[in-house]
Amino acid sequence: MKGLHLHIDCPAGAAGDMVLGALIDLGVPIDVIGDALDAIGAGRGRLRVQRVVKHGIAATDLKVDTSGPILDERVPRVMDRLAPASGPERAGAPRQPHSHADDHRHAAPRQPHTHADSGKVRARADSSSSGAFVAIKFRAETSTRHVTVDEHGDKTEEVHEHGGENDHAHYHYAEIRWRISNAQLPPGTRTRALDIFDRLARAEAKLHGTSLDDVTFHEVGAIDSIVDVVGTAAALDWLGPASVTCASVAMGHGTLVCAHGVLPVPAPAALEVLREAGGVMTDGGVATELCTPTGAAILAATVTHWTSAPTARPVAVGWGAGDLDLPDRANVLRVVTLVPQVALAESVWQIDANIDDMSPELSGAATDALFAAGAVDVWWTPITMKKGRPALTLSVLAETAKRDDVINTILRETTTIGVRYSQLQRTVLARQMVEVDTRYGKIPVKVAMDGNIVVNAAPEFEACASAARQHGVPVKLVFSAALAAYDAHR
Repeated sequence: MKGLHLHIDCPAGAAGDMVLGALIDLGVPIDVIGDALDAIGAGRGRLRVQRVVKHGIAATDLKVDTSGPILDERVPRVMDRLAPASGPERAGAPRQPHSHADDHRHAAPRQPHTHADSGKVRARADSSSSGAFVAIKFRAETSTRHVTVDEHGDKTEEVHEHGGENDHAHYHYAEIRWRISNAQLPPGTRTRALDIFDRLARAEAKLHGTSLDDVTFHEVGAIDSIVDVVGTAAALDWLGPASVTCASVAMGHGTLVCAHGVLPVPAPAALEVLREAGGVMTDGGVATELCTPTGAAILAATVTHWTSAPTARPVAVGWGAGDLDLPDRANVLRVVTLVPQVALAESVWQIDANIDDMSPELSGAATDALFAAGAVDVWWTPITMKKGRPALTLSVLAETAKRDDVINTILRETTTIGVRYSQLQRTVLARQMVEVDTRYGKIPVKVAMDGNIVVNAAPEFEACASAARQHGVPVKLVFSAALAAYDAHR
């Protein structure tokens, strides 16, 4: 299944547990997800996976044990990284998560949980014999009401009790980001997880009129959402899809009640995440919240083309179950791995900037940052500008959903004060990844196809270089061995 096309169907909406359940059902090894959860200190033991039937569809139902905070001896305590009490907090230092079970640490009297300040963080520094102690007070509601209104004006209300002060911990965006950045995760998993949380944070900051540094997640700060995001990132990194499509995601309608009062469905954060990514939504015809902010952010960070599935051969299918029982449909999300059978035509943006006042040493760093921002390709061309100055043209290809991120990265990482861009059409051969056995170990080979005809096969260079270093041989020998193994495999 690795390196193929992935298509996601969301007729009943999307949530983090639905996506992760579908990927497990698809065939992603549970140990891949468990390793990532161990790395961030959550522990694989939090996962509860079972088979359920939703309106006649067998699916994987994922539940997360949310007891206790995400913190164990393998993850450094953030408290140790804070500045002394006599001075300001160190710039960029993450905030310590606050567990209600630890309220006895606070010198000040305990504050009651109220809705009024549920999104605010209170911090104070107390001196102690062992150095600084910074207490972060997170306020959260002890219960959540979820109200939906159908087209006839009938209301349905659900009340979810948290069960008291000691059963959950809350994490500030900076704490979540620090934990993921410093965990021993594969680079691809780390990048995907951070991308998902960054999208959620940008949506929250815009909605509440604040900066990213001040974002406290209201709906996605709980342990289950952290597990869903990191687990999904690990599963997608293992699959390494060449491209991902989704025609649309059902959002639902009606209203919901949260810490801020009555809000419309779609949930504001979910809607903002999709808007920023250029995603496609439908109502879904159900008077309830179908797409959560976490589900929207996972889709926004994963889908490369918001369109119907391409002409392709299905290889594997996975179903992930949602919590609610919907009256008219199976509450499931479906993922399908596909081998495309034809070359795909698509639109991309080319973004250019002429630069004559930047040190060439910065070019490599800018290139890395652009690929991290989602660029399809990056290249530099020597040119001569006014007054005979030697210069460079920076050119970047980006999909529509990534165009603004790429432009912002160019403006941040280079000395240019402007860019130009235009939309182009391109045709891309269908691709799949095949892993072959060689005397130097397993090497992935990217295969380009036009229908059933193999047009090109190329071993992945980084894998060849790594194997060459390990065995003390030239890269060209590993490259040749991989091609020979692929020919034999055919």
